[in-house]
Amino acid sequence: MMLRILAAVLLALTLAACNPLESLSDGLRNSEAVATELEQSLGVKPFVGFNIHNGTLSSVTVTFESVPAHATLPEIAAKTRSAVLKAFKQTPGSVLISFKA
Repeated sequence: MMLRILAAVLLALTLAACNPLESLSDGLRNSEAVATELEQSLGVKPFVGFNIHNGTLSSVTVTFESVPAHATLPEIAAKTRSAVLKAFKQTPGSVLISFKA
């Protein structure tokens, strides 16, 4: 009897853990897609971080190693916003763009 209860608990925990792992896997794939697209359009590959809360994309952080040479700040912001929306397929609560000095 105890073995059946333990098996049921393990099964329930395994099924409950599938959604967060899937969200993490999808988020990593999407962040890499954003970084690749921005590297192609701006010439600098950024680090892209994200925060998902209860299945909702709450924030995306895009950090460039340097300021892209041939783009203005509004162009960088527009291309970043476009790449995030395209890859994640939802609008985040915020998009933070930063540059290392």
